Amino acid sequence: MIANRLKELRREKKMTLEELAEAIGTSKQTIHRYENGVITNIPHAKIADLARALGVAPSELMGWESAMPEGAKRVPMLGAIACGAPVFASEDRGEYLSVGGDTKADFCLVAKGDSMIGARIHDGDTVFIKAQETVSNGEIAAVIIGDEATLKRVYYDEKNMKLILSPENPAYAPMVFVGPELECIRIIGKAVAFQSKL
Repeated sequence: MIANRLKELRREKKMTLEELAEAIGTSKQTIHRYENGVITNIPHAKIADLARALGVAPSELMGWESAMPEGAKRVPMLGAIACGAPVFASEDRGEYLSVGGDTKADFCLVAKGDSMIGARIHDGDTVFIKAQETVSNGEIAAVIIGDEATLKRVYYDEKNMKLILSPENPAYAPMVFVGPELECIRIIGKAVAFQSKL
C-alpha cells in the first residue's frame, strides 16, 4: 500500500513531513493524510513528485517493486536538462533512481520541454545518460552549451567544423555551431534509456 511505503521511504531519507511537503509543494497535513491512507486517490503528478523527492522510481513508491530487482543499480539524478531552449545545468546529487543492471547509465536527468517528443522523450521524463565526451552522428546526447544543458540529436560535420544539435520536433530549429563557437560546447554523455513519468 502506498501509504506505508511513503512513510517508510520518508523515514529512510530522514525527511520530516514538513520537508517532504515543501519538496512537492503541498502541506504537511496532506502528506500526513497520504501516509495514513486518508487520501488514497493521489494524483499521478503528485506520485511522480513524491517519488522524485524520495529518490525512487514511481513504480517503487506504488509498491510495484518492493525492492530493487536483482542486478539493479542506483543512478544519481543530476537535475534538469532542456528539451527546448537550454536550461542552467544543475548538479544536485541528492537523489538516486533505480535502473536495470543492463542499462549502462552513469547518471540521469529530468527532461524539460517538448523538443524531443519525436524520440518519445516528453516533458518530465527521466533520461538515463552514459558519461562520454563523444557520440556517433545521429545519437542523442546531453550537451553543455556554456553553463547550460540541452538534450539533442548530434551531428558533426568534421570537414566544415560544424556541429548541429537537432531537435525531434519540427516546431524547433536545429542549433548550429561552427569554428570557434565549438569551444563552448561539451558533450557530457549519450542518452541510453528513458523512463516516462506517470
